[in-house]
Amino acid sequence: MLTARRPRTFVARLDSRAESTPLARYLLRAYLSGLPTGERYCDTAELLLGELFANAVQHSDAPADRHIEIRFALVNSRLRLEVHDAGSGRPSLRTAAPDDEHGRGLFLVDELAERWGCATRPGGIGKFIWALVAPGPSLVTV
Repeated sequence: MLTARRPRTFVARLDSRAESTPLARYLLRAYLSGLPTGERYCDTAELLLGELFANAVQHSDAPADRHIEIRFALVNSRLRLEVHDAGSGRPSLRTAAPDDEHGRGLFLVDELAERWGCATRPGGIGKFIWALVAPGPSLVTV
């Protein structure tokens, strides 16, 4: 008898460089392609992961040789995204001025994620930012 199994948590460690952001999004797309309803999370999840990863690269005070860890898991119909870094700083939501070129990433996370937060990493080194993504509408083709 075949039984349906939920995909496990996906974990990868990537170089702490802006050039790793597209790879993080690619890995998320690959993970979601293995889920029966993965397309319902894809657009929002990719945007949020890209923002969280870019923030970890740009704002972490961790040594440059430290990796950034990404994790994805489907938990009770919500996609949980996590971005771990070894930095000590905590994110803060701020309002960007209309002419600011940066500063809107966390605002997007706050608007598009069902919930998000920041926690200390197990072992006490660094932190991780997590976001829950609710499924979007099902794409039905006729």
